[in-house]
Amino acid sequence: MDYLLTLLLLFQQELSQTQLLQPKYTPQEIPKNLSTKTKKERFLYLILPPTQAVHKRLMQRYVKIADDIKHSRNKAQIRALKKEYSATSDADLLARLKPHPVSIALAQAAMESSWATSRFFKEANNVFGMWSKNPKEPRIAAGEQRGGKVTIWLRKFDTIADSIEAYYELMAKGKAYSKFRKLRLESDDPFIITQGLDRYSEIGQAYIDEINDVIRHNDFTKYDKE
Repeated sequence: MDYLLTLLLLFQQELSQTQLLQPKYTPQEIPKNLSTKTKKERFLYLILPPTQAVHKRLMQRYVKIADDIKHSRNKAQIRALKKEYSATSDADLLARLKPHPVSIALAQAAMESSWATSRFFKEANNVFGMWSKNPKEPRIAAGEQRGGKVTIWLRKFDTIADSIEAYYELMAKGKAYSKFRKLRLESDDPFIITQGLDRYSEIGQAYIDEINDVIRHNDFTKYDKE
């Protein structure tokens, strides 16, 4: 009896460990009859960890480069970064390298991916609905044509983290986001920084207002402190 009991306990332990290895949610599978609570839980499960990981790595790079600039170290690397990011000065480079708060990334991800339920997210790990202009890169076609004539293509990523990385790169390099970069260099307050997102969407200020509402309503700023 003791032997059988031991086998049963070992089996239950192995089953428990196997279940722990199984992902709770996946990008490809969306639970049926998805409640708002479950939708947001799934979104955070899928999006929060890679966003925090990317932000941490970018922040570590920013702090290092800021310190190198302050103490006149690694000048060749700094020159190379200025060229890569088309930065016109030390301050411009730091504005491009400093990552904005996780709360803003989460709010934009929620809006652009319909809380991780959009077809682009499901089929392409495309969290932010990023367009593709390069026919040689992995991408998928949107369901509609712009103006009824031109096909819109969206980038396809191997992982969610790759999509988040590309999004931060876009915000660092895009000409439309110079105001956004200036604000995030000067402040860590997400509600100040989001005022630079007026050119991210065609709806301008209404987009900023909605981003701020998403941050507030979901208490996303708590993730800026972790």
